[in-house]
Amino acid sequence: MMAKNPDPELKLTTSRGVTRTLDDWSTMFHLCAVVLPARTEAAPFVRIGLRLFAVFGDADCRFAFVVPGPDTVAKRLLGDAESKVTTFADPDLEFVKSLGLERLPAFVLLRQDTTLVTATEGWDPRDWQRVARETGKLLAWTVPEVAAEGDPPPFPGWPVL
Repeated sequence: MMAKNPDPELKLTTSRGVTRTLDDWSTMFHLCAVVLPARTEAAPFVRIGLRLFAVFGDADCRFAFVVPGPDTVAKRLLGDAESKVTTFADPDLEFVKSLGLERLPAFVLLRQDTTLVTATEGWDPRDWQRVARETGKLLAWTVPEVAAEGDPPPFPGWPVL
């Protein structure tokens, strides 16, 4: 796991076309992101991300999906979830590379100053639960149960290309 502090001046654009720097996106709240690969096989992780959003969505954080691809791919992958949760398209993988992520899906928590609090890459429900616990602790919030019946089995994730 090589996650690191991202560039605060990095520009992120939502799937609705709103562009701001990472620093601007996190001015008011911490950023809690589920980063999904731009591939149809990642669809089960949308459900997992929505499970996290159901708990953290009202906390003092901006919960977001990040899809390393154009907004059309993000909208197709996320379906109805795209309109419910902030979604960032990362067509040039600038955000993913700035974080040092090597495998997706990933679950990342950044402080308001954009420094990395914690992250996990690939799909290990216990490690995602650890990130959820650290997020709940930082936010003084309820911690969701990450894993549920029907989720994919643990695996190292897909390499970032």
